[in-house]
Amino acid sequence: MKASDLFVRALEAEGVEYVFGVPGEENLDLLDSLRNSPIKLILTRHEQGAGFMAATYGRLTGKAGVCLATLGPGATNLVTAAAYAQLGGLPMVMITGQKPVKKSKQGQFQIVDIVDMMHPLTKYTQQLVSGENIPSRVRESFRLAEEERPGACHLELPEDIAEEETTTPLMERSDVRRPVAEDKSIRRAVQMIEASLRPLLLVGAGANRKTTSKMLREFVQKTNIPFISTQMGKGVLDERHPGFLGNAAISSGDFLHRAIDKADLIINVGHDVIEKPPFFMGDSGLNVIHVNFNSASVDPVYFPQVEVVGDIANSIWQIKERLKPSSAWDFSFFAKVREANEDHLGEGADDDRFPMYPQRVVADVRKVMPDDGIIALDNGVYKIWFARNYKAYTSNTVLLDNALATMGAGLPSAMAARLVYPKRRVMAICGDGGFMMNSQEIETAVRLKMHIVVLILRDDAYGMIKWKQSNLGFENYGLDFGNPDFVKYAESYGAQGHRVGAASELADLLEHCHQTPAVHVIDCEVDYADNDRILNSDIMKLSAAL
Repeated sequence: MKASDLFVRALEAEGVEYVFGVPGEENLDLLDSLRNSPIKLILTRHEQGAGFMAATYGRLTGKAGVCLATLGPGATNLVTAAAYAQLGGLPMVMITGQKPVKKSKQGQFQIVDIVDMMHPLTKYTQQLVSGENIPSRVRESFRLAEEERPGACHLELPEDIAEEETTTPLMERSDVRRPVAEDKSIRRAVQMIEASLRPLLLVGAGANRKTTSKMLREFVQKTNIPFISTQMGKGVLDERHPGFLGNAAISSGDFLHRAIDKADLIINVGHDVIEKPPFFMGDSGLNVIHVNFNSASVDPVYFPQVEVVGDIANSIWQIKERLKPSSAWDFSFFAKVREANEDHLGEGADDDRFPMYPQRVVADVRKVMPDDGIIALDNGVYKIWFARNYKAYTSNTVLLDNALATMGAGLPSAMAARLVYPKRRVMAICGDGGFMMNSQEIETAVRLKMHIVVLILRDDAYGMIKWKQSNLGFENYGLDFGNPDFVKYAESYGAQGHRVGAASELADLLEHCHQTPAVHVIDCEVDYADNDRILNSDIMKLSAAL
């Protein structure tokens, strides 16, 4: 068969449902092969949007999402998405085209060494130089993309390779079972937990897997050990639980940091170095148990005394089965932390001022989202508000990027979530800056007849940087901009546009949009004037009182 047909057959064997992308002339053989495949091509308006959608598909399913671009400028447009997947631990396979490699008659027109460019951004990058290599290269790409730690892989398919004939058979997927932790490390972890006085559980990005969530719930149910989470660990455990103390949304000084200061043992599950650490060991004397798929990356601030390396869910199960809750454990201070944090988070939830207070926005979004509803956050100062104030009840229902922390991913991520979960409520929450970076994907969403809600939090500036500019003593300069009329902008794509005119309107408008199938774009003006007072001085003062 033609090599491009074999390539598509190999994708089918990997269980690929969608290919997101913007094809070019170097992809035409592959495009023709996809035409006769059950795999659905999702044509996007920019390669970056395709990459974000593929990465989010991988995040939600555990199977590598696939995106497609042509050579040169199409491939270079995938760079940010590659870094997004690689740093975020999201399984993704990128396919790019290339001019003929056996006989080239166009010199260096559009030629960039994409394979070399992708080396620092991927787990694996290869140019296909023969149709015979396709089955093994595709299998290896998906294997590496999906195994722990997940990430991005890349294959370059030149047009002369895509059109050649081949008789090479497909390669079947292999079943892989992750190794389990050594018995001695389990025993040592159990001994440390039982000997501690104030143990604290920390849930990180690597724990955001379904089986891990189940085992952690059982662990907390048996032990009642209080827990905190990183931003990308949100929802692994239900944050309504009385043992939940807070989310590590601020670098230092928040209520949960007071709990860490008081703890004598941190059970650090799924730690990922890409996230800002919520604690520094240093000379604190703090004991740490590292429970993860991989051993710890040791540095001056993180050097765990015990490492339980293996499948996380199995490790937690083994520890839970052997652990005997201790009567010496004292969680009284943690209870005070929780109470103080809950009181602080409740402030502003019913504030009527307009432009809207961030706490009110978060509270109104939480009101209309069911337990399994998904919010996909872009990046901006509002991400801190949602990480701190929005309680996640289920794993992967708060899709935020605390790894690359790129702008422009919110809308494409929400679209991918809608494809994976067509019956759930899905909302993209974007700042006006981030939204405009990939706003053209509204046309894609309309064309696909998606039902999603896009909430634009408008402050007519790059608000996060403007806030930090002021905090560091600089004069505000260079960060304000103008915006289109977002209602008319949405309508020009065939979406429904809405504008919030008062704080009292938002919750009802959100509910209306979720009940009315369409692409909805909501323009909501926000006021970040009190960010510094609430997120810095108030928290430092209140938490220090503990």
